[in-house]
Amino acid sequence: MVIIPALNEEASISGVLSTLRAWPLAGVRVVDNGSNDKTIAIAEDKGAEVIRESIRGYGSACWTGMQHLPESIEWILFCDADGCDDLWGLASFFSAAAEGNDLILGNRNLLPQSRASLTWPQRFGNALAGWLIWLRWGTRFGDLGPLRLVRRTSMEELQMEDRGFGWTVEMQAKAAALKLKTREIPVSYFPRRGGKSKISGTLSGTIKAGSVILGTLAKLWLRKTPHV
Repeated sequence: MVIIPALNEEASISGVLSTLRAWPLAGVRVVDNGSNDKTIAIAEDKGAEVIRESIRGYGSACWTGMQHLPESIEWILFCDADGCDDLWGLASFFSAAAEGNDLILGNRNLLPQSRASLTWPQRFGNALAGWLIWLRWGTRFGDLGPLRLVRRTSMEELQMEDRGFGWTVEMQAKAAALKLKTREIPVSYFPRRGGKSKISGTLSGTIKAGSVILGTLAKLWLRKTPHV
């Protein structure tokens, strides 16, 4: 099952959904987080299941998308609606899943052209968060990218709490704390096809996201176990 948080992505979501249709997926859920453009209409026209989540927040949209999944679903793929993720490279993710990994992450920093598409604050924030996770839990991560495939049972074990920008770092920190088997895959990453980034598109958004990420790590750092 694919879960795609979306907020005013009418310029790119059609291409994202068209690419996903090339893969043998159980289903695609677009979680609309309050769009006032044609995002919902386009997603429905492309055959996606559309769920509305009025409470703003990346984590809130992801959480809502995970609710009431069919029992047959064993894996959850998270990707963005902005067209930046190279979804033609999903074969590497599926292969890593078949090899027994619990969490497969796209690492944009492993390819020079992808790294160049990230802003300086994104690169710095990813490096700092990865270093802090390694320092506390002993697992190295090179990116906090949105493209990620996670085993459903592992996702349930993570007991995700964040409903905002801290969603990705919480997932990785808890995966490290719980010693889940993780793997990072080099992924191509492109400039946005349209619309505006909700995080890195503004200085205030970048500062807010950075504060939430560090706050999330601090909260988890102080716990005796990742869920206490």
